[in-house]
Amino acid sequence: MPKYAVLVIDMLKDFIYGSLRCERALHIIPNIKKLVSIARDYRIPVIYVNDSHIKGVDRELTLWGPHAVRGTEGSEVIDDLRPTEKDFIVLKRRYSGFFETDLDLLLRELSVDTLILTGIHTHICVMHTAVDAFYRGYNLIIVKDAVEAFSEDYHKLGLEFMEKLYSAKLVNTEEVIKLITITT
Repeated sequence: MPKYAVLVIDMLKDFIYGSLRCERALHIIPNIKKLVSIARDYRIPVIYVNDSHIKGVDRELTLWGPHAVRGTEGSEVIDDLRPTEKDFIVLKRRYSGFFETDLDLLLRELSVDTLILTGIHTHICVMHTAVDAFYRGYNLIIVKDAVEAFSEDYHKLGLEFMEKLYSAKLVNTEEVIKLITITT
C-alpha cells in the first residue's frame, strides 16, 4: 500500500499576486485546497515546498528578479492555502525542493514512498522537484489540474517530460482523491 505525501510547491504571494504573478495559477487554487483538505482528513502529510531567497545572494534572482525574498510578504503562502500547525514547510533556494534542503530526510522519516505534486510552475519547480524525487526512488503523481505554468505550452511540456522521463502518473484532482480514499 502506498504511503503518500502531498507537496504544495511555491503557492506563494509573489507567484500568484506579486512580482512573478501567474494569472493561470488562479484556477488551480480550489483544486489544491480540496486535495489538501482530503489529505489532512486521511492523515496524509502535507508539505509546503517554498522558495525562500536571500536578497542579493541567490542566483535565481539574477534570472527572475526579486521574488519570494525571505522575510517579505511575497514569500508567504497565499491565504487560501495557508498551512496549519500539522503541516510541514520546507524552504528552498533553487528550483528543486530537494536541492540542499531536508525534504528527503523528512519524507523518509514519514515513511513516504509516493509524492503527489501540486503547485507552480509545471516546467520549472514542479518538474525539477519531480526529477530529484525520481532519482531518489519516489513514485510520482502529478495532479495536472493542480499544477500550472506561465503558458499552456510550458504546462504541457512539463507534464510530458515528467510522464515520459520520470514515470510520473498524470491524474486530475478527482482521480487522486479517489485513489487516496481507496488506498489509505
